[in-house]
Amino acid sequence: MRELVFELDYRPGWNPVADALAEYPDATVRSLSCHVTAERLWRVDLVSGPPSALDAVSTAYEAADYFPDCLVTHDCEANSETRVLDRTDGSLVIYCVWERSDVCTSVPHLALEHLGEGLLFETRQVGRSYVWRIVLAGGESIGSFVDALRAEIADVGGMELLRLTDHTPSGDRTDSQSLGLPAEQRRALHAAVDRGYYETPRRIDLETLAEALEVPQSTLSYRLRRAEARLVTAFVESDTSLESLQADG
Repeated sequence: MRELVFELDYRPGWNPVADALAEYPDATVRSLSCHVTAERLWRVDLVSGPPSALDAVSTAYEAADYFPDCLVTHDCEANSETRVLDRTDGSLVIYCVWERSDVCTSVPHLALEHLGEGLLFETRQVGRSYVWRIVLAGGESIGSFVDALRAEIADVGGMELLRLTDHTPSGDRTDSQSLGLPAEQRRALHAAVDRGYYETPRRIDLETLAEALEVPQSTLSYRLRRAEARLVTAFVESDTSLESLQADG
């Protein structure tokens, strides 16, 4: 299994959702599900942020000339449907589906054409930054996909390849559940990552994150510190690359 991670950066005026997010730096869009066939693309996205940001992003999704992830810079005459599935004061769940025309293309469609079937997609948008994570089943060459994507995105933005990782099965793998992290610590970690607490610079401080989770700041700090300590300890205990680190140092 391989993991490909890359970032797209849309220039102003080419992507209504990116333009809306650029106005609200504390808002994010995260994919809950993304499926593609040669003819169609389906998405369910979770938008998080203040009510004004939710209004702006929802309006952008419903723009007549916007089709999620379509890379065509002019009207491609695709048929689409957008529907709000759920909304709270701080989040919005949006469903989108569109059918390709003869000129339509998108990131998932390019991946399907160059990398084959059996792909898993995960995305996260903050401002004009749009980070994609694609999980591939085997050892497919990504060269043609990257070249095709760079060519398509050239007119509307840029692309940066962030990571290509090979994952091999291992009985030593550790995760939050196998480490026995309590549910409240796992929820705290997920919320901290999703809202940018661990980014540099941070997009949210501990006080604001605690308010969003409706827990005391001291409680959230304790949960994060306990989870971090257990994860770091497990990493150090399972890491066998000390010799190479010393050689590099």
